[in-house]
Amino acid sequence: MDLEKFRDDVYEITEKLSSQLNDEQKPRLNFVRQRLIEMYQKNLVKINHSVLELICASNLISHDYSVDVEKQVSDVLVCDIFAKKGDGTTIIEIETGFTPPEHALDTVDYYAARIMSKIARYSKYCSKFSLATPVIGILPLAKLFLVAPQFRTQDEINKVKSICDQFYKNPPIEYSDIQNARLHSIYLIHIDKGFAKELDPARYMEMTQELLGKSETTY
Repeated sequence: MDLEKFRDDVYEITEKLSSQLNDEQKPRLNFVRQRLIEMYQKNLVKINHSVLELICASNLISHDYSVDVEKQVSDVLVCDIFAKKGDGTTIIEIETGFTPPEHALDTVDYYAARIMSKIARYSKYCSKFSLATPVIGILPLAKLFLVAPQFRTQDEINKVKSICDQFYKNPPIEYSDIQNARLHSIYLIHIDKGFAKELDPARYMEMTQELLGKSETTY
């Protein structure tokens, strides 16, 4: 653990991001920075993920949200970013595409299942749920989450649950959580330039399908 290097890096990115904030907003970003330093001292965060959290936090703060990071939202779930504005709450989960070595031969299925499980598990704890990813990665989204819950079919829900059940058994992802889950937006994070752009999930899927040369997702 190199606390001095971590502190130097988060101070550098915070200073860069603060140039986009007004005087009332800057202390909110400083609060996030200090929270991450404290979490690092407990060996609970790493620098690459913390930088992504700071960039997303800055985007929300610029829209007058109050932001916390690594916040516990249930007995078993800790979210990356939790934000409040008025009566509304927002959760953002950041995905970098990392998969453990034991899933070297089913990397995409494992990653897709993890994203499905996050949408299903976290979205019920907020009024708006979003995923975020660096611009260098592509999120394998399930089309199910682009459809309003009341229009999802049993076959579609069972298909997503079947994929999740391959990797999440203790506890399993509940049918009702998949049925009612909502994905409101995707944030693309440009680390080097220090900004995050929010996209509609349908537009994001359209863009990524064009890049992959496919007419539709396999999920």
